[in-house]
Amino acid sequence: MSIVADATGRVLRSRLAAALTAPHGVDRYLELIDPMLAAHEVRARVVEITPETPGVATLTLQPTSTWRGHQAGQHVLVGADLPASAKRTTRAFSISSAASAPGERFTLTIRAHEEGQLSKFLVHEARPGQLLHLSQAQGDFVLTESPATPTNHRLLLITGGSGITPAMSMLRTLLRDGYDGHVGRKVTFLHFARSAEDQIFADELAAIADADNGVDVHLHHGDSLFSEFLLRRLVPDFRTTDTWLCGPPGLVELVTDAFGDSPRLRMEFFKPATARVGRGSDAVEGEVSFARSGVTTTNNGASLLEQAEAAGLKPDFGCRMGICFSCTARKTSGTVRNVLTGEESAAPDEDIRICVTTPAGDCHIDL
Repeated sequence: MSIVADATGRVLRSRLAAALTAPHGVDRYLELIDPMLAAHEVRARVVEITPETPGVATLTLQPTSTWRGHQAGQHVLVGADLPASAKRTTRAFSISSAASAPGERFTLTIRAHEEGQLSKFLVHEARPGQLLHLSQAQGDFVLTESPATPTNHRLLLITGGSGITPAMSMLRTLLRDGYDGHVGRKVTFLHFARSAEDQIFADELAAIADADNGVDVHLHHGDSLFSEFLLRRLVPDFRTTDTWLCGPPGLVELVTDAFGDSPRLRMEFFKPATARVGRGSDAVEGEVSFARSGVTTTNNGASLLEQAEAAGLKPDFGCRMGICFSCTARKTSGTVRNVLTGEESAAPDEDIRICVTTPAGDCHIDL
């Protein structure tokens, strides 16, 4: 950034600029000049769309100068004003490209989910030039190893379906930055896809597997499921190996069972685990009351968001992963369980994320 641009940025972010442009803020006026001008907000323009597999595409984004860059493994909230929609739709997507610097281009690799309005729009309808609204990169599911932090630790990446994207960001970062597996930090990459036709990044992974770089790539398609036996054959000491896991709930459950209480396993859900029926042998019981709507339904063990939608309500939601807080609502009474952490809370008048919270018995929500 030039000295002039830096000075201009400081002026635009100053209290004086905020006061002069209140209540709308300086970014509302800058976007009238050019949508890619911003002092605080992050926006991005789609510069390229690359089809990967049927229903999956990679979008290359040029962010505004307010983008602070990302670490491999992080995600970003993406918002777009969809056609015929009265409000902006926001979802979280993992970044698939190698770690980026401030203002630097990065990529999102997105699968068009049947129930996902934004993902379908970005894959099938967005074109170069499309403007998107972004958060800064988020998340602690990050790669802590780098060529600059040499260790003898082996690295293990386990992914399924679309969960491959943060792992590819990690792998691309390592290789871009000069990773050499021959110095002792071998990487094992284990991925599960529905079929060879659904395999994202197939050509790139084949090239990585063929290269003499110390990276072992193992792709499993179709009926091949994860098993502890398979993992033990590939990485005998996996429980003491630094491991990153991202995938659908079924894979996550199998892998976490194999690792037990090992602290070396890091994981991220791209879709929250389906709310389980109680915990262990607990039975689901009670009623869920959505007080403002005057609707009461029998607790079926699903997340409060899913139970509200099944009851005909339309609460706000964003990522449906417990990340964006768009679905936060006030629980006035009852015990609830966070399906990501397993933590229970019976505190009254508590703000909770209903997409990752299940009721344990009677529960009253201000919806």
